[in-house]
Amino acid sequence: MFLLGFYLLIQGARILVKGAISLAKKLKISDLVVGLTIVSLGTSFPELVINLTASINGNSQIAIGNILGSNVANLLLILGVSALVYPLKVQKSTILSEIPFSIVAILLVGYLANIDFLDTSHHLYLGRLDGCIMLLFFFLFMAYIYSLSSDQPNTTSEDHAEITSTRKAFLWIFLGCAALFLGGRWVVNGAVSVATTLGLSESFIGLTIVAIGTSLPELVTSVTAALKKSTDLAVGNVVGSNIFNLLLILGLSAIIKPLPFTVASNTDIMTIVFSSVLLLFALTLNKGSIKRWFGWVSLVVYLAYILFLVSRG
Repeated sequence: MFLLGFYLLIQGARILVKGAISLAKKLKISDLVVGLTIVSLGTSFPELVINLTASINGNSQIAIGNILGSNVANLLLILGVSALVYPLKVQKSTILSEIPFSIVAILLVGYLANIDFLDTSHHLYLGRLDGCIMLLFFFLFMAYIYSLSSDQPNTTSEDHAEITSTRKAFLWIFLGCAALFLGGRWVVNGAVSVATTLGLSESFIGLTIVAIGTSLPELVTSVTAALKKSTDLAVGNVVGSNIFNLLLILGLSAIIKPLPFTVASNTDIMTIVFSSVLLLFALTLNKGSIKRWFGWVSLVVYLAYILFLVSRG
């Protein structure tokens, strides 16, 4: 199931990117908007399934670790590998709006987890009220995407997008999402089973094995988009997925069942903030482009983060 799941991830990402780019051309929607919505939601399905299951079963550290670890992997591992494949040109709105919004989202999660509005026990947790606040910010982000869709020109690449019927494009997107859903679930289940047998903690499993496993769709999707030179799709997928993870998936998880939060998780939150600032610095330095040097630096930082998690236990 692990091997079959990995195969489904690769094929699902390929089909999803094909359908998304085709839909963008057919409906005259920019790659950026498609990446921030359809592709981001599709590649976030594994995180959604894992988190809802973990919340229902009471595995709160897997749920929180999955989201925080996935966001770190998205920013450092996925964008790093994608930048090595092909330099990523980023639109001005991504630098001025989407990336700063993702920073606001992670700071909001950190604030809500460390502040107790209705609880006097001073235990750190994300409660149902916190989940509702996160969903409110998610709907604000979707309102922004709606306004962006009317302002963005069609920037899809003529050489890499196939014109097809809208129905067939939606079919490709659906099949791609279904393959990503099954593939991500099977890969993670296999990895978690092995890790549990080795006696690893839920937090460590969530931040590493589960996070990397559920980030494989984003990795394959962004790399595939980079190979097709659809750089807006590659970057939009990562930024949009991070916002979906933090506000929608973590918000729904907290509403289903309050999630206890550990002080150690604040380090993971600061890692996400640092990675986002590093990305903004690279974009500013390179006038809106993610060059290959950022890819190497981000991969080194990600390796250091994994070693830190191992030392932390």
